Parts: sequence; structure tokens; C-alpha cells
Amino acid sequence: MVDDDEAVRESLPDLVSVFGYTVSVFASAEAFLASDIPDQTDCLILDLNMPGMGGAGLFRELKRLGKGIPVIFITAHQDEVQRERLLNQGAIDCLYKPFSDTALLAALKTALGES
Repeated sequence: MVDDDEAVRESLPDLVSVFGYTVSVFASAEAFLASDIPDQTDCLILDLNMPGMGGAGLFRELKRLGKGIPVIFITAHQDEVQRERLLNQGAIDCLYKPFSDTALLAALKTALGES
């Protein structure tokens, strides 16, 4: 999971863990790329709007690197045009904060081929 919001980084991993998944947390796209985690990632929950590279930039960089990691975007900014563009580029989903536990679980299951 990559999100610059500390509150999200503290709460969302607990929820994902309750769903039965292991979570690694990063405060920036750059920190995620600098780690060895991208090669071990089955799904990425990614904040769209962050300082620096940002979520869309990381999404493009992962594609450029040939990493086919399923991505679930999360964002506080409701923009249907941007959401459609991300989905057309291959994102699994783009959830608007605050989103329901059910919506996140459904997106995770889709991303991991469990639904």
C-alpha cells in the first residue's frame, strides 16, 4: 500500500489484514520503488494524489518496468473522467475516500483473481 496520509497508512493496513492479506506500507511512490517489495507485490493499493511521483506516475512507471501488478487506486478527489481513464489503462478499481470495507474487499478479490 502506498499513501502519503499517515492516518490512512495506520488504519487501512489493519483492515486489509483482517481480510487475511499481508500488507507492506509506504509513504511515497519513490519509497515503494526503492524497496524490494515491487517484485513481491500481488496487488497495490495506491493513493492517486501524492507529492512527488504520485499514484498515476507510479502506475506508469510500473508498466514501463514490465511489472504487471494489479492496482487499486484510492483518492479523496472524485473525478469520473480520471477514474475512467485509469480503468481504461488497466487499473482494477478507483475507490473514492471514504470507501466501504465491502468495496475494498471486492476490489482486492478481483485484483487477486478470487472473485
